[in-house]
Order: sequence, then structure tokens, then C-alpha cells
Amino acid sequence: MQTTGFTIQTSGQGLYEFTRQVTGWVAGQAVEDGLLTLFVRHTSCSLLIQENADPEVQTDLRNYFARLVPPTTDPSMFYLTHTYEGPDDMPAHIKAAMMPVSLSIPVQSGAPVLGTWQGIYLFEHRDRPHQRQVVAHLGG
Repeated sequence: MQTTGFTIQTSGQGLYEFTRQVTGWVAGQAVEDGLLTLFVRHTSCSLLIQENADPEVQTDLRNYFARLVPPTTDPSMFYLTHTYEGPDDMPAHIKAAMMPVSLSIPVQSGAPVLGTWQGIYLFEHRDRPHQRQVVAHLGG
């Protein structure tokens, strides 16, 4: 059983790939076959496994969720009451409630078992920069 943390620096809303960091850490562990669990320690961002070949996928995901849950300044969001942390805060919590905050990834031969075009992403839902903490646990 191995546990560590990753720090992902964000610069606003968007997807931030950290597959290489995770793959490098897993390769350095004594566990050849097992299960990797990733968990983000925040309530206004999410974790995703998503395509990493075409950046338009990340752009389209960001744009889709921005339309689905606009900022509180949008008239359609008049019913929200948690607004004192900025117009992007409550929408960020809603997006995080809709998407995963943890991932389980099989590990085989010392590497995460990901598809050819799959990458591991932190999906930042806030406008301003943040340092996000992701905890990784690898069990054999």
C-alpha cells in the first residue's frame, strides 16, 4: 500500500492533464499489479479520464459545462443563494457534484491501464488560479 499526493497548479477553468506524473509515480512503486485510486481534496473541481489526443475535446467539455451551469450573474441562475465567494463558486460546486471527484484505475505490470487516447485530468471549475491536491493510493 502506497500513498502520495500530487499538486496541480491551475490558472482558471479548464482541464489540466497530469497523466505523466501519475504514471511516473506508479512506475516507481513496488506494486506491479493492483488498483490506483485518485481523490481530489476540493469541492469545486473534478477528476476525469478523457481523450488526450485532440485538445478540442477539452475545449468542448469546458464550453458545454459553462453553458450547462453558467455563473450566478446569468439571469437563469437567479435562484442560487451561495454567491458571496464570487459568481463562479456555486456553479463550480454544482459541476463538481455532477462529475467524479475520485477515479479507480487498474495497474498492470507497473503501469496504469489506460486506453490509447486516455489521459487523467483535473477539471478546474473556478475562474481564478488554485493549487489543487490529488491524493493517490496504490494497493496490490
